[in-house]
Amino acid sequence: MTKFSEYNFKGRKALVRVDFNVPLNEKLEITDDTRMRASVPTIKKILNDGGSVILMSHLGRPKDGPSDKYSLKHLVKHLAELLGGTTVLFANDCIGEQAFLTAGMLKPGEVLLLENLRFHKEEEKGDEGFAKKLSGLGDVYVNDAFGTAHRAHASTAVIAKFFSPERRMFGLLMEAEVKSAEKVLHSSARPFTAIIGGAKVSDKILIIQNLLEKVTDIIIGGGMAYTFLKAAGGHIGNSLCEVDRIGTANELIEKAAAKNVMIHLPSDSVIADKFDADANTSTAPSNNIPEGWMGLDIGANAIEQFTNVIHKSKIILWNGPMGVFEMEKFQHGTKAIAKAVAEATSKGAFSLVGGGDSVAAVNQFGYADKVSYVSTGGGAMLEYFEGMELPGIAAINQK
Repeated sequence: MTKFSEYNFKGRKALVRVDFNVPLNEKLEITDDTRMRASVPTIKKILNDGGSVILMSHLGRPKDGPSDKYSLKHLVKHLAELLGGTTVLFANDCIGEQAFLTAGMLKPGEVLLLENLRFHKEEEKGDEGFAKKLSGLGDVYVNDAFGTAHRAHASTAVIAKFFSPERRMFGLLMEAEVKSAEKVLHSSARPFTAIIGGAKVSDKILIIQNLLEKVTDIIIGGGMAYTFLKAAGGHIGNSLCEVDRIGTANELIEKAAAKNVMIHLPSDSVIADKFDADANTSTAPSNNIPEGWMGLDIGANAIEQFTNVIHKSKIILWNGPMGVFEMEKFQHGTKAIAKAVAEATSKGAFSLVGGGDSVAAVNQFGYADKVSYVSTGGGAMLEYFEGMELPGIAAINQK
């Protein structure tokens, strides 16, 4: 496999798979450009070498072919600004005559953004013919889309076979993502704490199982904590609970005990009488929540309890919020955990934050530059830590 930073792109047309799946508001304006900014160093390196760049990405989940709502044309102006005024051309399709003509005439220093790959059903099907057409647009393939590395789609996995090993590589973002994940997975530093939050145990079973082999401590917050608390015999009122996962939660608790892994559940919760920003709130022990009330955030004691564990940690992996942080009344727990992770990092811990909600939280609360690495790939990072081989990574690495 070729190393991106050592490759000279002079005179080359680099076909770069990026993850520009950014949120747009009703006016079709970008509300969070994190993923676009993350790809800039890769694009600039190619341009600075004297190469040209052809960018391909998906946006959203278009059901029935092309639609204005999911068009990448809405990103052109902002991309040009991020690239310091570089000319960004746009092709109204990712294959077809216009795409090939524009790509063919592309000059060194120019950028071409192709229309949404998912306007063609062949993209998600991993269609080989479609991948071959895409491959004809450039003479070097660069995968810089970690966020889609877990999908065996035409542009992320299948396309690589049409480029010889010396002409396919990871971009700088993908390299950094893999390096950070590897650092966490294979570190011998202890204590190693995983902070797992979010709504459902079912979404996180595999990652918890895999991490039991590696971590010393697992902090569990968010809605999924109440399934564990109920499994341990607690009264959780109307809190979120996956009744069909209580057995699984008990198994994970037993496995953790057998491996001397400490599972930390929140000692108290901020509770509400309804799932609403204007709900009446109170606090209660997490295992003794009154009927008609639900836990929507971790409480002050749990914050102190979790912060103490985080401060002692040398390696920290954070995936998932501690509560419904989108509502101001229930964001204190997530904010406090972000602060604790930042403080531990400043004392020398290595911290990796991944998963859409955790990333949104560190950005919202101003801690993104105070942790070691913020991953752009939620699902991809989860599957990586579940021990799965990601198709987008395997395709570049194949001999």
